[in-house]
Amino acid sequence: MKHVLLLLLLLLALPAPPARAQQLYFPPVGAGTWASTSPQSLGWCQPQLDSLYSFLGRKNTKSFVVLKDGRIVLERYYGTFTQDSIWYWASAGKSLTATLVGLARQDGLLSLTDTTSRTLGRGWTSAPAAKERLITLRHQLTMTTGLDDTPPPPCDNESTAAGCLLYRADAGTRWAYHTGAYRLLQNVLANASGLTINQYTNQRLASRIGMSGAWANDVYYSRARDMARFGLLILARGTWNGTAILRDTAYFRQMTTPSQTLNRSYGYLWWLNGQSSYRVPTSQVTFPGPLMPTAPNDLIAALGKNDQKIYVVPSLGLVVVRQGKSAGNLQLALSSFDTELWRYLMAAMQCRPLAVAGAAAQVAARLYPNPATEQITASAVSGTKRLRLLDATGRVVREAVAATGETVVPVVGLPGGLYLVQWLNSEGRVLAGRRLQKQ
Repeated sequence: MKHVLLLLLLLLALPAPPARAQQLYFPPVGAGTWASTSPQSLGWCQPQLDSLYSFLGRKNTKSFVVLKDGRIVLERYYGTFTQDSIWYWASAGKSLTATLVGLARQDGLLSLTDTTSRTLGRGWTSAPAAKERLITLRHQLTMTTGLDDTPPPPCDNESTAAGCLLYRADAGTRWAYHTGAYRLLQNVLANASGLTINQYTNQRLASRIGMSGAWANDVYYSRARDMARFGLLILARGTWNGTAILRDTAYFRQMTTPSQTLNRSYGYLWWLNGQSSYRVPTSQVTFPGPLMPTAPNDLIAALGKNDQKIYVVPSLGLVVVRQGKSAGNLQLALSSFDTELWRYLMAAMQCRPLAVAGAAAQVAARLYPNPATEQITASAVSGTKRLRLLDATGRVVREAVAATGETVVPVVGLPGGLYLVQWLNSEGRVLAGRRLQKQ
């Protein structure tokens, strides 16, 4: 009897399997069927959903898919776009590449501490040889290669030619969103595996989860449901219907948590919400607060140009996919659309008025117009004595004494680009900060 009681106590002491893993549904591989759940059964409200659909339509959306615990809850296509239409992932494909690098490490094909030169050979950049040798695969995954993300013409941010990859800082000392340096990870994967990037993607990942797609000119293309399958794999932490695809749990954790101190909101080619600060492409300014104040803090995202989105929210069991043209704020990866979309979606899920759902994110600091051409008007924030405007390098380019009410700050004559507006108190402490797009 004592032995039975001891065994029972030991069993009770064992940790239970994660509830989320038990509840997840996985659509069959090689079949077109996909189980669904009605939003009404989840308590989501139709008036707010109608507002969400209208918002998506106004923002040049082509497809929108929401999974709850793997089942389709929302699926909407706009214009001539259908379930079988193909669209590009843009930089959302970076997150797919990060997952493939994890598989290659798991397969013993590479190590993150490997220098990139080990696989690509010497001279893959125009950096001095000693500086090129500092660059590792981890630096490519974290956007900290130190290579110049704004090379002079005819090069651009996406150029991969050695003559366009110029030294700017030592690897690991500067965060900059540099697509050219990232794209060479596909060459690393191909050289390490002896396969083309499409062969490696299909054999090690896509065919195992039923994802159809292809790389073309370093960009991945697929249907919306294929993006959703990839998001579901990430929601399940690298497993698919009980089969571990990405078994390297340490890598998965590193991929989806802050990967360096320069940009807390960036993992291994994944964007992370809920951090204390963030940086955005083309800027060296650190912005306070989370990426998307209206979204759950544990959200991670694959974000692409013109608002290609894959959001994964473990706490809610959600995968959200959006394909389309730019929603209006032309930015690389992150844009104002992210915050707007989650304000609408959370209102529908919580069955609350739209204004109330976004109330937590509506702080006193506001700017208009944004984007701006000639001047901006900044709202009053209690305790503010002056305002300042910083450019993408962090240099102060405008200052103004705060008025009793709203403060007007001229921006005419400033180059187009991304800026940071800060509200400061009498001691110079920053009370609030907001991004500004100057046209």
